[in-house]
Amino acid sequence: MSRWLKGTFRSLNNPNYRVWASGAFLSNVGTWMQRVAQDWVVLTQLTHNNATAVGVVMAFQFGPQILLMPVTGFAADHLNRKRLLFATQAGMGALALGLGLLTVIGMVQLWEVYVFALLHGCVAAFDTPARQTFVTALVNEADLPNAVALNSTSFNAARLIGPAVAGVLIAAVGSGWVFLINAASFAAVLFSLCLLRTDDLRIKPKALRTSKGVIEGFRYVAKRSDLKTILFMVFWIGTFGLNFPIFISTMAVTVFHAGAHQFGLLTSLMAIGSVAGALLAAGRTNPRIALLAASAVCFGLGCALAAVMPTYWLFGFLLIGVGISVQTFTTTANSVLQLSTEPSMRGRIIAMFMAIALGTTPIGAPIVGSIADHFGARWALGVGAASGFAAAIVGICYLARARRVSRQMEKSSTQNEGFTREAKAHDTLVPQSRDRGT
Repeated sequence: MSRWLKGTFRSLNNPNYRVWASGAFLSNVGTWMQRVAQDWVVLTQLTHNNATAVGVVMAFQFGPQILLMPVTGFAADHLNRKRLLFATQAGMGALALGLGLLTVIGMVQLWEVYVFALLHGCVAAFDTPARQTFVTALVNEADLPNAVALNSTSFNAARLIGPAVAGVLIAAVGSGWVFLINAASFAAVLFSLCLLRTDDLRIKPKALRTSKGVIEGFRYVAKRSDLKTILFMVFWIGTFGLNFPIFISTMAVTVFHAGAHQFGLLTSLMAIGSVAGALLAAGRTNPRIALLAASAVCFGLGCALAAVMPTYWLFGFLLIGVGISVQTFTTTANSVLQLSTEPSMRGRIIAMFMAIALGTTPIGAPIVGSIADHFGARWALGVGAASGFAAAIVGICYLARARRVSRQMEKSSTQNEGFTREAKAHDTLVPQSRDRGT
């Protein structure tokens, strides 16, 4: 057990990583508090349980991830990531402060939430690839999968705490104060950036500035069938599966008729599974596409079963399993992409990954929200289940094709060895026959 713990948390032996992880955790708690409060305001205060409006907010919040992908990935590879992160984190803190003030004084309107979501999405589009790849400056290459998994653990541990706290605070003092608390939490990550030991940071390879630098990432992926497979799998689950603000809020309000506290608790229950999935990923040293396919199958099954659960607590229990599967999927995809990509290209590849995982929300969230409004929350979860099975099919097809190619190569290699032996035998026999002829 102690050996497992030591291996799972080995990146924390690095002082810089400890400082960064501490500040990021506090900020993540605030971020999850705001997500719950924002969904609750839109669903219950600014509309009458309108899931489509929640989907539109998600579209504005995550849409810039894909629209700005070429620019944000280029920035992560060419700019100083530490300075870029300081600017983006400060910007998101300022936006949380503005939305909080409007909500506290009672002047917030739906269109204003849309605007703040869009602005937040633009800033986050630059923040995400820089933050995901900044970990390479904190730990060595061997500890990279562990550090990626621990980042996910931190994010989801905050997801375990933040929504539950947000539910209590929304009921006690209102959503506006939750936004203000999130604004204050960004000070933690800004402070941690200031405390990092600059001399101990691992300098990233200098990416060449060329006129084609923005599209180099697309060309790089086009030549790699493994990367295309991973990103295509992420597309299915990212577009139609990662819509939990819609799934959980509509199930809580329209199916189980729950209040703010119970809504926050459901999000925390899913976070328990996400933390477990991230910790399991942290203990792995060799993430593979086969694990992606398996976790996609589990995700599809989990969503399908959750969609038919008759009670609040059974639904919450299934969310734990869904959390494990989806976290295993996303963490493994992140690790495989970073480990199999050239260091000078990581920013652009991770920008693609995050753009597909989050930026396809403008496509999926309104569709899922509309299905929830017209057919019910359970059918919306069914769409999430279908996305998991679709991603699994993509992964299984790739693995089958790779195995077939491997067998053909082995067969070809065996035949070549046979031809070589025959050629050697022929070379030894021919001189003898010539000797006899003379």
